Amino acid sequence: MSVQITIIGLGQVGSSIGLALAGQKNIKRVGHDKEFNVARASQKIGAVDEIKFNLPASVSEANVVILSLPLSEIHATLGYIAQDLQEGTVILDTAPAKATVAKWVSEKIPEECYYVGLSPAVGADYVHGVELGVDAARADLFKEGQFLINAPYGTPEEAVTLATDLTTLLGAKFTLTDSDEADGLLAAVHLLPQLAGAALLNATASQPGWADARKVAARPYATVTAAMAYHDEAKSLAEAALGNSANAVRALDAYIESLLKIRDRVAASDETSLTALLEGAVKFRDRWLHERAAADWTPPREPNELDPQTFGEKMGHMFFGNLLTRGKKGK
Repeated sequence: MSVQITIIGLGQVGSSIGLALAGQKNIKRVGHDKEFNVARASQKIGAVDEIKFNLPASVSEANVVILSLPLSEIHATLGYIAQDLQEGTVILDTAPAKATVAKWVSEKIPEECYYVGLSPAVGADYVHGVELGVDAARADLFKEGQFLINAPYGTPEEAVTLATDLTTLLGAKFTLTDSDEADGLLAAVHLLPQLAGAALLNATASQPGWADARKVAARPYATVTAAMAYHDEAKSLAEAALGNSANAVRALDAYIESLLKIRDRVAASDETSLTALLEGAVKFRDRWLHERAAADWTPPREPNELDPQTFGEKMGHMFFGNLLTRGKKGK
């Protein structure tokens, strides 16, 4: 039995997932993107086997649907595809607001379909990259990266297993969480850097001296403000922050407190204390980069726990058959 995986949103993340699945037996990769040129480019690089420009048609025969979209597009997309999903379809998403998406799915998607949230992180080789879009897609983008995986209460074990096996197939490791835990972590390391980048832009580009400052703004400025690019549009970042407001406010408060500590030391001309604080930050970063490169977050997995060449066959014969005999999922 072959398995159809439909990827909606063929930017860097969606196309990289497709590339990593290339050559897998019994898997058909169907892609959809609202931008014609993006969809064609994704197919050209081999990220999908087929593209369908009609959104409902792209999911009508899908066993797995991966929503690799800006958060601002997910709610509407769920509404468009709801009536065309077949029984037992598993919906995965890569958005940075897991509780919000889970709520939308429960409202929009039929009970006989299942949702598992993914929060992907690229591997260490790409952690400094700033390229985005389909041209930046890589088959090994997630190699030795870490995914958070969460599912609503009552989700069948087979649906979660599909997500963990898929993550392993992408070359990544995973941590099982609930949506609240995932949102707390994402607020600190995904939303906060982007909001901090926005704050820096608003604090500098609106100042009278910007006409001259812009000419000498270089790598430090570009590095910090580049975080803003990781949402396709400002509306998605705003929705992610508002949908995860309690955690976002907590992260912002901690960041403001840290800034105030630096400000107070600068204002007091306290070189010793300021240097110690900055040296501590450098050590934190060096330690993180070392740990990120090692990617040794969890105990080693058993050899051959997942045979990549049999992923499609395994899903087709074991997973979907079990789901379709369950009846409707419990709420």
